[in-house]
Amino acid sequence: MSSPICTFELTRKFRHADAVDHLNFQVPEGSIFALVGPNGAGKTTTIKMLMNIIRPSAGRSEVLGINSRRLAPAQFAQIGYVSENQEMPEWMTVADFLHFLRPYYPAWDGVLAEELVRQFELPARRRLKHLSRGMRMKAALASSLAYRPKLIVLDEPFTGLDALVRDELIEGLLARAEGTTILIASHDLAEIESFASHIGYLDAGRLRFSEELDSLSARFREVVLTFDTPPEVPCALPARWLRAEASGPVVRLVDTQFNSDGAAEALRSVFPDYREMTVTGMPLRAIFVALAKAGRGSAAGAFACQPEN
Repeated sequence: MSSPICTFELTRKFRHADAVDHLNFQVPEGSIFALVGPNGAGKTTTIKMLMNIIRPSAGRSEVLGINSRRLAPAQFAQIGYVSENQEMPEWMTVADFLHFLRPYYPAWDGVLAEELVRQFELPARRRLKHLSRGMRMKAALASSLAYRPKLIVLDEPFTGLDALVRDELIEGLLARAEGTTILIASHDLAEIESFASHIGYLDAGRLRFSEELDSLSARFREVVLTFDTPPEVPCALPARWLRAEASGPVVRLVDTQFNSDGAAEALRSVFPDYREMTVTGMPLRAIFVALAKAGRGSAAGAFACQPEN
């Protein structure tokens, strides 16, 4: 499968800090790839390098088969880009804005643009500066969908939006971008989980894992062990177990490589006296929190949780 986005040791330094550190990942064609991570993880910096807004300090990236540093109008005419801080000509009305963009995109579909205005309930004669934040994001997304791009890049599109507007944006995106590759950086994990196909987790500028969402969800489990008496938690535990904590006669941990066939045996080898084991699946937000907290506690071992071959 071809990859509309590839990075090769992509690095960006700000003074002495590595905002993005030797980043390597691929976004499969036709996927909805969510780039997630804590604040300051490097998501926006990565997207800005992909879009040639800022230069990398080292390494390189390719977008639609072209080095990002050499992206030209021919490539940008196939890329839709929407950012939470996107600058727009605020003196223009919505209709004027869409009319202004039309000559720059050979594939612009005027009928589709009108449909998007109706679908998003955009006030065509209102100036952009008088729109709410949600309406501005709708206008930005409509302007990016109207020319049927091959790639859509969204940088924190849901920040500060209410649930209804988020749902409308996602519905419009999915309905109008079928088959299009989408890269989205977002903290709105509950929404991401509802439609993303792939997940990349950034922490401190480094990619900790990149995989299909179904695979990630399948291997992360919260495990609760119940004992007759309060147990001791050994200092040395398998790197695949995160946040092992004891509370009275109960031990809780996150298994990042859960396997139902061998889980009981592996746990019994460390906790031979447990009486009962309860295993539950984890939503994306719970996985994110577990990884973030583990990363604060042990930079060396917290992310030893890549899928096993």
